[in-house]
Amino acid sequence: MAQINPELIRHVETNVFPLYSKNDEGHRLDHIGYVIRRSLLFMDQFEGMNADMVYAAAAYHDLAHHIDKNRHELLSAEMFYADEGAKRFFTDEQRQVIREAIEDHRASSDSVPRSDYGKVISSADRSTDIDEFFRRTHAYTLKHFPGCTWEQTLDRCCRHMQDKYGAGGYAKSYVDDREYALFLDTIRSLLADREAFEEKYRSVVGGERR
Repeated sequence: MAQINPELIRHVETNVFPLYSKNDEGHRLDHIGYVIRRSLLFMDQFEGMNADMVYAAAAYHDLAHHIDKNRHELLSAEMFYADEGAKRFFTDEQRQVIREAIEDHRASSDSVPRSDYGKVISSADRSTDIDEFFRRTHAYTLKHFPGCTWEQTLDRCCRHMQDKYGAGGYAKSYVDDREYALFLDTIRSLLADREAFEEKYRSVVGGERR
């Protein structure tokens, strides 16, 4: 595993990580740790990457999710760029690359990330946990579509999964990620079998919605 400047780690753990308690459950420190771990693994697939820059981009990438989830990548990038404490670890050029990597990480973006750093962070942000996907989608439906029947809830999850992870889905990866490839294979098998999809969904979210 790449070595990170311990002073940078100390700054992030002291001043950045506590802010993640404001986010919803799916975008708190467990998720950030997951993205950091995967980012530091994937960086070896590219030439000459700076581990401190990878760490910083991963550590800040969802910081503003609680402010506006629809623009969180832009706001999180601004929060990194404005962080006076982080400035001492990077040149202005490096800070701009990190800023762009944070801006480019979102799965639903229509554009390819502008740098290898953006490709690493975006790829590391892809979920490989089907149960987590079902729980998060179900919770979102309960909150934002409270009048849905069980069948409507199930249909909404199925459509979301198809749009994001089905053939031609918008959640792309830019690295060799066997864990994600296996996840996609399992997802697409479920999408091809409605009965298996419902059985898996029900097992995760706890039965039929009332």
